[in-house]
Amino acid sequence: MTEEKDHGAWLVDTHAHLDFPELSSDLDGVFQRCRETGVAVIVTIGIDEKTSHTAVELSRRYPHVYATVGLHPHGARRLSNRDADTFVRLASEPKVVALGEMGLDYYRDRQPRPVQRACLEQQLELAVGCNKPVVFHIREAHEDFLKIVAPYVGRLRPSVLHCFSGDWKTALRCLDLGFYLSIPGTVTYKNAQEQQRVVRMAPLDRLLVETDAPYLTPVPFRGKPNEPSYVRYTAEKIAELRGCSFEEIARATTQNAERVFGWAQDRGAPR
Repeated sequence: MTEEKDHGAWLVDTHAHLDFPELSSDLDGVFQRCRETGVAVIVTIGIDEKTSHTAVELSRRYPHVYATVGLHPHGARRLSNRDADTFVRLASEPKVVALGEMGLDYYRDRQPRPVQRACLEQQLELAVGCNKPVVFHIREAHEDFLKIVAPYVGRLRPSVLHCFSGDWKTALRCLDLGFYLSIPGTVTYKNAQEQQRVVRMAPLDRLLVETDAPYLTPVPFRGKPNEPSYVRYTAEKIAELRGCSFEEIARATTQNAERVFGWAQDRGAPR
């Protein structure tokens, strides 16, 4: 083990898929590069029953890894009692910090939209019952999402819009409902002007950073598989857009992640 560098402020990658082959084939290397770039915690995401089990196993194995469990809209279906029981049981694991990613994807439309909406509502009920926040995947479906989620807001813990892709008007509506906006590496792209506007205007205490690794690789590594260490480039871009220091962004987004997901604040750096 090499000595950890003092970066002054650590980062949290709030959304990665450590079980995907681009990362799972070299987890030791992935984690070493996190240490070198100041990424202290990774939240690895479940998208179905199998990956949710794997996310839990990774969270058990590595002290700096936390997990979510849930069903992605690409695989949406009406949950059986067995499905629901499985997700509730997994959600009781100590290092499962949220349900999801769940939501609506009208861009890919891999499942019928009524099925997606029904599946989202079922999982929202599970999240309320488990007293867990939610990681939402919403793509070109914000109007339907806001209609569905609004009645749950009073019972749902403050939750996360993963890879937020809406405009500023939509961001305001989400912020008014108490949600956090998670910003991926796409904010570094030249054509991401609306996302950059959201980053400039949103309250800093409501922003998170993520990679969605192995997807959405930031500049200067665009075209290569993404990995959690690259979340630093997203944080640096946010600092540039807001006219503040990297350390301010790192501290704020890490505190925000701790607030949403509820882990101990003295957890320290990855081991």
